[in-house]
Amino acid sequence: MQIQIDSELKKKAPQTALGLVTAHVKTQESPAELLAELKSLENEILKLPEPKAVLESSKILATRSAYKALGKDPSRYRGSAEALLRRILSGKSFPQINNVVDIINLLSVESRLPVGLYDLDQLKGGIVFRVGRAAESYKGIGKYDLNLEGLPIFCDETGPHGSPTSDSERTMVTAATTKIAAIFVSFGGNGGLESSCQRMTDLLQHYANGTLIQSLILV
Repeated sequence: MQIQIDSELKKKAPQTALGLVTAHVKTQESPAELLAELKSLENEILKLPEPKAVLESSKILATRSAYKALGKDPSRYRGSAEALLRRILSGKSFPQINNVVDIINLLSVESRLPVGLYDLDQLKGGIVFRVGRAAESYKGIGKYDLNLEGLPIFCDETGPHGSPTSDSERTMVTAATTKIAAIFVSFGGNGGLESSCQRMTDLLQHYANGTLIQSLILV
Protein backbone atom coordinates (compact mmCIF):
# COMPACT_ATOMS: atom_id res chain seq x y z
CA MET A 1 0.00 0.00 0.00
CA GLN A 2 1.10 3.58 -0.61
CA ILE A 3 1.58 5.99 2.27
CA GLN A 4 3.08 9.47 2.51
CA ILE A 5 3.62 12.25 5.04
CA ASP A 6 2.18 15.59 3.92
CA SER A 7 4.70 18.41 3.53
CA GLU A 8 2.67 20.84 5.69
CA LEU A 9 2.67 18.41 8.61
CA LYS A 10 6.37 17.68 8.09
CA LYS A 11 7.15 21.40 8.13
CA LYS A 12 5.45 21.87 11.50
CA ALA A 13 6.67 18.57 12.99
CA PRO A 14 9.93 17.87 11.12
CA GLN A 15 10.90 14.76 13.11
CA THR A 16 7.75 12.89 12.12
CA ALA A 17 8.36 9.27 11.09
CA LEU A 18 6.06 6.30 10.55
CA GLY A 19 6.53 2.56 10.89
CA LEU A 20 4.03 0.63 8.75
CA VAL A 21 3.25 -3.07 9.09
CA THR A 22 0.74 -4.91 6.87
CA ALA A 23 -0.36 -8.49 7.43
CA HIS A 24 -2.98 -11.15 6.89
CA VAL A 25 -4.34 -12.20 10.29
CA LYS A 26 -6.90 -14.31 12.06
CA THR A 27 -8.91 -12.07 14.37
CA GLN A 28 -10.30 -13.80 17.45
CA GLU A 29 -10.39 -13.60 21.25
CA SER A 30 -7.00 -13.07 22.85
CA PRO A 31 -5.40 -16.26 24.16
CA ALA A 32 -4.43 -16.54 27.82
CA GLU A 33 -0.74 -16.11 26.97
CA LEU A 34 -1.34 -12.71 25.38
CA LEU A 35 -3.54 -11.58 28.26
CA ALA A 36 -0.73 -12.61 30.61
CA GLU A 37 1.71 -10.43 28.65
CA LEU A 38 -0.64 -7.46 29.03
CA LYS A 39 -0.97 -8.03 32.77
CA SER A 40 2.79 -8.42 33.15
CA LEU A 41 3.37 -5.08 31.42
CA GLU A 42 0.81 -3.38 33.66
CA ASN A 43 2.57 -4.74 36.76
CA GLU A 44 5.98 -3.76 35.42
CA ILE A 45 4.85 -0.14 35.07
CA LEU A 46 3.08 0.03 38.41
CA LYS A 47 6.12 -1.41 40.23
CA LEU A 48 8.49 1.27 38.92
CA PRO A 49 10.01 3.52 41.63
CA GLU A 50 8.18 6.47 40.03
CA PRO A 51 5.42 5.05 37.80
CA LYS A 52 4.21 8.48 36.65
CA ALA A 53 7.64 9.15 35.16
CA VAL A 54 6.56 7.09 32.12
CA LEU A 55 4.43 10.08 31.14
CA GLU A 56 7.60 12.13 30.72
CA SER A 57 9.35 9.75 28.34
CA SER A 58 10.92 11.40 25.30
CA LYS A 59 8.43 9.81 22.90
CA ILE A 60 5.40 10.95 24.91
CA LEU A 61 6.85 14.46 25.13
CA ALA A 62 7.55 14.50 21.39
CA THR A 63 3.90 13.65 20.68
CA ARG A 64 2.72 16.46 22.95
CA SER A 65 5.10 18.93 21.30
CA ALA A 66 3.91 17.96 17.83
CA TYR A 67 0.27 18.44 18.82
CA LYS A 68 1.11 21.93 20.10
CA ALA A 69 2.96 22.74 16.88
CA LEU A 70 -0.06 21.66 14.85
CA GLY A 71 -2.42 23.73 16.98
CA LYS A 72 -4.03 21.07 19.17
CA ASP A 73 -4.03 21.10 22.98
CA PRO A 74 -2.25 17.85 24.07
CA SER A 75 -3.92 17.96 27.48
CA ARG A 76 -7.34 17.67 25.79
CA TYR A 77 -6.34 15.50 22.84
CA ARG A 78 -3.86 12.92 24.04
CA GLY A 79 -1.84 10.50 21.96
CA SER A 80 -3.18 6.98 22.42
CA ALA A 81 0.02 5.72 24.07
CA GLU A 82 -0.26 8.39 26.77
CA ALA A 83 -3.97 7.65 27.20
CA LEU A 84 -3.24 3.94 27.72
CA LEU A 85 -0.45 4.70 30.18
CA ARG A 86 -2.72 7.00 32.16
CA ARG A 87 -5.34 4.26 32.22
CA ILE A 88 -2.83 1.82 33.68
CA LEU A 89 -1.55 4.35 36.22
CA SER A 90 -5.13 4.93 37.39
CA GLY A 91 -5.42 1.23 38.27
CA LYS A 92 -7.42 0.10 35.26
CA SER A 93 -6.30 -2.80 33.10
CA PHE A 94 -5.83 -2.82 29.35
CA PRO A 95 -9.13 -2.98 27.51
CA GLN A 96 -9.66 -6.47 26.06
CA ILE A 97 -11.03 -6.29 22.51
CA ASN A 98 -9.57 -9.03 20.34
CA ASN A 99 -6.12 -10.50 19.72
CA VAL A 100 -5.11 -7.99 17.02
CA VAL A 101 -6.26 -4.87 18.89
CA ASP A 102 -4.76 -6.17 22.13
CA ILE A 103 -1.39 -6.71 20.40
CA ILE A 104 -1.43 -3.13 19.12
CA ASN A 105 -2.28 -1.76 22.60
CA LEU A 106 0.56 -3.80 24.11
CA LEU A 107 2.98 -2.42 21.52
CA SER A 108 1.79 1.15 22.01
CA VAL A 109 2.53 1.03 25.73
CA GLU A 110 5.85 -0.79 25.21
CA SER A 111 7.05 1.69 22.58
CA ARG A 112 5.38 4.80 24.10
CA LEU A 113 4.12 5.55 20.57
CA PRO A 114 0.58 5.84 19.20
CA VAL A 115 -0.24 2.98 16.83
CA GLY A 116 -3.00 3.30 14.24
CA LEU A 117 -4.76 0.05 13.30
CA TYR A 118 -6.88 -0.36 10.17
CA ASP A 119 -8.82 -3.02 8.30
CA LEU A 120 -7.18 -2.98 4.87
CA ASP A 121 -10.41 -4.04 3.15
CA GLN A 122 -12.08 -0.86 4.41
CA LEU A 123 -9.38 1.48 3.05
CA LYS A 124 -9.65 3.04 -0.39
CA GLY A 125 -6.45 3.88 -2.26
CA GLY A 126 -3.30 5.30 -0.69
CA ILE A 127 -2.92 6.96 2.72
CA VAL A 128 -1.74 10.49 3.49
CA PHE A 129 -0.71 11.59 7.00
CA ARG A 130 -1.64 15.26 7.22
CA VAL A 131 -3.07 18.00 9.44
CA GLY A 132 -6.83 17.96 9.97
CA ARG A 133 -8.78 20.81 8.38
CA ALA A 134 -11.64 22.96 9.64
CA ALA A 135 -14.98 21.13 9.88
CA GLU A 136 -13.39 17.68 9.42
CA SER A 137 -14.57 15.02 11.85
CA TYR A 138 -15.40 11.33 12.15
CA LYS A 139 -16.93 9.00 14.71
CA GLY A 140 -14.10 7.70 16.84
CA ILE A 141 -14.10 4.14 18.13
CA GLY A 142 -16.32 4.12 21.21
CA LYS A 143 -16.42 7.92 21.15
CA TYR A 144 -18.56 10.80 19.90
CA ASP A 145 -17.57 12.66 16.74
CA LEU A 146 -13.92 13.70 16.97
CA ASN A 147 -12.98 17.25 15.95
CA LEU A 148 -10.06 16.69 13.59
CA GLU A 149 -9.04 20.29 12.97
CA GLY A 150 -5.37 20.63 13.93
CA LEU A 151 -4.97 16.91 14.67
CA PRO A 152 -2.48 14.79 12.73
CA ILE A 153 -4.71 12.43 10.75
CA PHE A 154 -4.55 9.54 8.29
CA CYS A 155 -6.71 9.90 5.18
CA ASP A 156 -7.53 7.57 2.32
CA GLU A 157 -9.47 8.44 -0.84
CA THR A 158 -12.73 8.45 1.12
CA GLY A 159 -11.43 10.89 3.73
CA PRO A 160 -10.03 10.93 7.29
CA HIS A 161 -10.07 7.58 9.05
CA GLY A 162 -7.45 7.66 11.82
CA SER A 163 -5.32 9.74 14.15
CA PRO A 164 -2.80 9.15 16.94
CA THR A 165 -5.60 10.10 19.37
CA SER A 166 -8.43 7.85 18.19
CA ASP A 167 -9.17 5.91 15.01
CA SER A 168 -12.52 5.88 13.23
CA GLU A 169 -15.25 3.26 13.26
CA ARG A 170 -15.14 3.11 9.46
CA THR A 171 -11.81 1.30 9.28
CA MET A 172 -11.64 -0.35 12.70
CA VAL A 173 -10.62 -3.99 13.11
CA THR A 174 -13.51 -6.36 13.87
CA ALA A 175 -14.00 -10.11 14.15
CA ALA A 176 -14.40 -10.18 10.35
CA THR A 177 -11.02 -8.53 9.65
CA THR A 178 -8.46 -10.63 7.77
CA LYS A 179 -5.99 -8.00 6.51
CA ILE A 180 -4.56 -5.13 8.55
CA ALA A 181 -2.34 -2.09 8.35
CA ALA A 182 -0.76 -0.94 11.63
CA ILE A 183 1.20 2.31 11.82
CA PHE A 184 3.58 3.43 14.57
CA VAL A 185 3.55 7.24 14.78
CA SER A 186 6.76 8.86 16.02
CA PHE A 187 7.20 12.62 16.25
CA GLY A 188 10.76 12.24 17.51
CA GLY A 189 12.46 10.59 14.54
CA ASN A 190 12.75 7.02 13.32
CA GLY A 191 14.87 5.67 16.19
CA GLY A 192 13.46 2.36 17.40
CA LEU A 193 10.84 2.02 14.67
CA GLU A 194 12.57 -0.89 12.96
CA SER A 195 12.73 -2.91 16.18
CA SER A 196 9.12 -2.00 17.01
CA CYS A 197 7.98 -3.23 13.58
CA GLN A 198 9.90 -6.47 14.12
CA ARG A 199 8.29 -6.90 17.54
CA MET A 200 4.87 -6.41 15.92
CA THR A 201 5.73 -9.00 13.28
CA ASP A 202 6.67 -11.52 15.97
CA LEU A 203 3.49 -10.90 17.99
CA LEU A 204 1.21 -11.10 14.94
CA GLN A 205 2.79 -14.39 13.92
CA HIS A 206 2.54 -15.82 17.43
CA TYR A 207 -0.92 -14.63 18.48
CA ALA A 208 -2.80 -13.87 15.24
CA ASN A 209 -1.51 -16.42 12.72
CA GLY A 210 0.11 -13.51 10.89
CA THR A 211 1.25 -14.19 7.32
CA LEU A 212 2.42 -12.14 4.31
CA ILE A 213 3.79 -9.58 6.77
CA GLN A 214 5.60 -6.56 5.32
CA SER A 215 7.03 -3.47 7.00
CA LEU A 216 8.18 -0.02 5.91
CA ILE A 217 9.80 2.93 7.70
CA LEU A 218 8.81 6.35 6.35
CA VAL A 219 10.57 9.61 7.23
